[in-house]
Amino acid sequence: MSVPECVELIYREAFLLDEGRYEEWLQLFSPGGRYWVPLSRSQGERDARLSIADEDMDLLRLRVERLASGRAHSQQPASVMQHVLQQPMLGEESTDTDTRVFRTAFTYSECRQDEVVVLHGHYVHRLVRLDGQWRIELKRVNLLNAASRLPMIQLFP
Repeated sequence: MSVPECVELIYREAFLLDEGRYEEWLQLFSPGGRYWVPLSRSQGERDARLSIADEDMDLLRLRVERLASGRAHSQQPASVMQHVLQQPMLGEESTDTDTRVFRTAFTYSECRQDEVVVLHGHYVHRLVRLDGQWRIELKRVNLLNAASRLPMIQLFP
């Protein structure tokens, strides 16, 4: 069933982000991967409403390249982040043995100089097995207060 491998991938993803290893982080995604922060927990994947972030692999690569280039003026000096995750829970079993969905509650902190942003919520990771390895097809970030006025989020909650 490979649940331990999937759970390890979710924890590794948070570790790579916390370490600022964005290129390695991108490698965890499938070629059709998506990083999505909807405005509402009820928002469906094909819902055309606005989102806080909705990035395919091309946009994620651009963002990572910008962070690495030093041209991200909002990241001078750079922010640091820390993810604290609860144990990922396997969602409903699928008949597709190459797809798994996990729900993981989190607390995210991002610090830049004297400012600290703290967010809470849960992730939905849809993982797919490609060439024998698990990859992130979808990372959905359901923020607890997504509909509220949020502070500027610079990195990847």
